[in-house]
Amino acid sequence: MPPSESDVLEALRPIVDPDFGKSIVELGFVKNVVVDGASVAFTIELTTPACPVKAEFERQARERVAALPGVDQVEVEMTANTRGRAAQGPHADVLPGVRNTLAVASGKGGVGKSTVALNLALALRETGARVGLMDCDVYGPSVPLLTGVHGRPEAVAKRILPHEGLGLKLMSMGFFLTDDSPVIWRGPMVHGLIRQFLTDVDWGELDYLVLDMPPGTGDAALTLTQQAPLSGAVIVTTANDLSLIDARKGLAMFEKVGVPVLGVVENMSYFTPPDLPDRKYYIFGQGGGRRVAEELGVEFLGEIPIDPRVVEGGDRGRPILLEAPDSDAARALRELAGTAARRLAVLAESTPKLADANITWVT
Repeated sequence: MPPSESDVLEALRPIVDPDFGKSIVELGFVKNVVVDGASVAFTIELTTPACPVKAEFERQARERVAALPGVDQVEVEMTANTRGRAAQGPHADVLPGVRNTLAVASGKGGVGKSTVALNLALALRETGARVGLMDCDVYGPSVPLLTGVHGRPEAVAKRILPHEGLGLKLMSMGFFLTDDSPVIWRGPMVHGLIRQFLTDVDWGELDYLVLDMPPGTGDAALTLTQQAPLSGAVIVTTANDLSLIDARKGLAMFEKVGVPVLGVVENMSYFTPPDLPDRKYYIFGQGGGRRVAEELGVEFLGEIPIDPRVVEGGDRGRPILLEAPDSDAARALRELAGTAARRLAVLAESTPKLADANITWVT
């Protein structure tokens, strides 16, 4: 005798999402259950394509349903409906097709914030998400160099079309400049440009828009926190005391404007020589990022090691996720992306669902 739909759901009920702490059945992740004799098919719809337990969910679901009496074949389709925090108030008309806007910030320059932002965006894209990267550093834009994408973007019907490169939609002040042209602007001009990037660029439908924030807490950074419907922020620091002091300032800025801080990531944490793979040399000190996170009551998102290929590849428009995808640095950045995506999904749970991201994996 074949199982009923309720039998299938009960078999799946013990599978618990670790971030929400609830059964995938209770969360409504299980959809389209079809029982055809001895064959059972259903869909598990996750809140983000970057879910790190996607494969484990599929394995458990397949095994549990296959163990039901009368079942000979199980088909599991894994999809994602990316959740997003609905923009409200004055931000309701800003970035209407973007489900999540993730700010990557630092209190000071020189900590590798732009490199982290680009590789974070790439790691999210690897999962099947639609991702954009907005270079918000008006005075020192770095996305053209890091991606190898150059040239002035096109405009159609008074809308600026972002460049596309490395699988990402890209926008940067650097696309409008020549290599030797300095940017000498006062605050109101910076405010206007950032507003234009948010409202006049045709970003289309995106699951994540990563904002490479300007360093510090000056005019440009404050404008973004006030004008963009930010879903959350990641603070990048190094372990030395000066960077940590500035990281605290950056975190305080987001808290004052009500933007959730997902956590602190420590970049350039340690160096492992290729001929001594078991050694870690903490050149800038050890444990600083974790201490700051604990002091400020936010999550520590991990350590990204020093790898010379980060700089070498960045200078050639080849980020570490493409240059050395199996490196420790690339793995740490993928873990960061997964954690950030899960945190954003949990934050979005209390807001209305947005349109389906239509992301499907073939299993």
